[in-house]
Amino acid sequence: MDSFHSRSHVRRLLLPLTAGVCAIALVSGCSDSNSNSSGPDATKSGPVQQGSASKATGDLQDEYQSVIENVLPSVVQIDASDSLGSGIVYDTKGHIVTNAHVVGKEKTFKVSSATGEKVLSASLVAAYPEQDLAVLKLDTVPKGLKAAKFGDSDKVAVGQIVLAMGSPLGLSSSVTQGIVSALGRTVSESSAGGGTGATIANMVQTSAAINPGNSGGALVNLNSEVIGIPTLAATDPQMGGSAAPGIGFAIPVSMVKTVADQIIENGKVTDSGRAALNITGRTVVDDSYQPAGVALVSVSKGGAADKAGLQVGDIITKLGDMPVTTITSLSEGLAADKPGQKVTVTYLRNEAERTADVTLGEI
Repeated sequence: MDSFHSRSHVRRLLLPLTAGVCAIALVSGCSDSNSNSSGPDATKSGPVQQGSASKATGDLQDEYQSVIENVLPSVVQIDASDSLGSGIVYDTKGHIVTNAHVVGKEKTFKVSSATGEKVLSASLVAAYPEQDLAVLKLDTVPKGLKAAKFGDSDKVAVGQIVLAMGSPLGLSSSVTQGIVSALGRTVSESSAGGGTGATIANMVQTSAAINPGNSGGALVNLNSEVIGIPTLAATDPQMGGSAAPGIGFAIPVSMVKTVADQIIENGKVTDSGRAALNITGRTVVDDSYQPAGVALVSVSKGGAADKAGLQVGDIITKLGDMPVTTITSLSEGLAADKPGQKVTVTYLRNEAERTADVTLGEI
């Protein structure tokens, strides 16, 4: 497992209504030029090269503007009682998909579209904190409601240009741009201050600016397809816990559709597809006060750990060949596995090391 996963500190992206307004600096887009021309006419080609560069820049600008025009009407601002976040129109029936940490414990919301139509009321269908996703339903579906187009996670690639759309810092209809920086990140969200504490696998890392209030919005490719929901930004402990610039994470569209479809059809998630040991545990420390494993506080009867013979008081130190030092690292290890998969668990019982082959259960 990439050490980045276990060492990254992340924070939830949720804007309290009492937050102040920040100054915004605009950054210009990029341009392209060809400086490798050769041959007898190379010295005469300067103006032509500039024209080509301007055309390339104009073409990219046109693409950006087209994507924004296509997608922004499907991005909404969600107003809970003490916070603001973003959401995406999922279908023409009025379902809105967003982050679970945006809705918190609220049941009713005010929703306004990025294009400035009147404020609408919405109710919670269900939240799934384990994946930090939730679905709302507009109480009255307005005419012309435009659902977003959702892409294919298998076609997302590092280096693709992406736009993040939402309401950062309460500034609705905001758009930032960047690239897909990495794929397959496993990231754990803080549970402090209302966060869900979810550990989420296969996150899309992006350099597009992600700020409080972007949560639940849209990460979009140049085909006007939503490829993820911006959810978290990395924080740097050496900078006092402030956001690390250019390191944001979005829940992949495949998971968004899996969860949203189940909530809409059944009112809840019936098949999480996420592996579990079916235990509760806590991090324990060694004689040097360093995290050293996860002690089992309870073991669900008939669950994966119970069937493999694990007991309350056992201390898990490895999952397969991955060291387990904290409850977070255990969650991150399980996030990469699937229910029904077999894994060797190394644990301590009465200070003696043992192993057990566990067939993983489901959250």
